[in-house]
Amino acid sequence: MSSTAISTEVQQSLVATVTTETIPGHEIVEVLGIARGNTVRARNVGRDITQGLRNLAGGELKAYSTLLADARDQAIERMEADALEMGADAVVNVRMETSEVTQGASEVIAYGTAVKLA
Repeated sequence: MSSTAISTEVQQSLVATVTTETIPGHEIVEVLGIARGNTVRARNVGRDITQGLRNLAGGELKAYSTLLADARDQAIERMEADALEMGADAVVNVRMETSEVTQGASEVIAYGTAVKLA
């Protein structure tokens, strides 16, 4: 399934994806377990050269910011898809972490508690 299809399905199926323990106006009736999604992204040589030059002058490294934002979005989409497979209505207590897998490649993981709502 493409990430666009997953995103559309998630938007239509989950009530919420939140960093809080509860969802105002909803009662959690069942905890289904941990939903998670991750992606590993690597920099490319061309981007490294241009961003290295920009680093000398200072300022935001926009290409890297975009790369990480896309990775976070994909990790969240995959977590939401995992929650849907578990039969969840929502994901609470969502957290994200980033770690370096190897030089030039980082993993972004999103995880939270998949729950059923009343």
